[in-house]
Amino acid sequence: MKRIACVVGVAALAAMAQPEKKPELKAPPVVAPGASAAAAPADAKVLIDGKSLDGWKKRDGSPAAWKLDEKSGTATAGGGDIVSKHTFGDAQIHVEFMTPVEKGDGQDRGNSGVYIHGHYEVQVLDSYKSETYPDGQCGAIYGQHVPLVNACRPQGEWQTYDIVFRAPKFDAAGKKTANAVITVIHNGVLIQDHAEAVSPTGSAIDQKETATGPLMLQEHGHPVVYRNVWVRGI
Repeated sequence: MKRIACVVGVAALAAMAQPEKKPELKAPPVVAPGASAAAAPADAKVLIDGKSLDGWKKRDGSPAAWKLDEKSGTATAGGGDIVSKHTFGDAQIHVEFMTPVEKGDGQDRGNSGVYIHGHYEVQVLDSYKSETYPDGQCGAIYGQHVPLVNACRPQGEWQTYDIVFRAPKFDAAGKKTANAVITVIHNGVLIQDHAEAVSPTGSAIDQKETATGPLMLQEHGHPVVYRNVWVRGI
């Protein structure tokens, strides 16, 4: 009996010593990157290229009225906000913008905004050597989160937002279980790090948060210029 018990014990120890079988790992899908760090990758939806505004509409559904320049690939704010017909959930978003050379102070300098899902504004403003309330300056999640640093360039120079967005989550009954989360890199500098948007910000399309939504670019009385705007789902 002792011998049998010993054999059983050794077998048990040997079984315990066996490493757990790891789940089989799958190779990630291949995505062809753009020709440059700012260029849209193969799986991105390009929203502004200067050629057409067919992928945009006004808030009321009528055609977008911004001025296009195909040669420079730009769209200049004017004639109301524009809302993308393309919708998305979690996303990587790239936006290039230039505030105009103009006089003014505070909120009256290069004012515009990038509204993710039409609900959460990443403020666009000329905050280069210009003061305003901190949660309303360039790079703020408007009214909710002050940017970690001011990374603005002067008027008339191109700037970039690279945004990683996690959409709000909802249960089967439609109750929100997690806030939207926004990370923003402004001109290569991290300015919002997993900032939670607790609710839609001011001037949002509406107050009803959703799992998917469009991109909205705000026209706020200043001819802010946009180019190379694209979104890819993640």
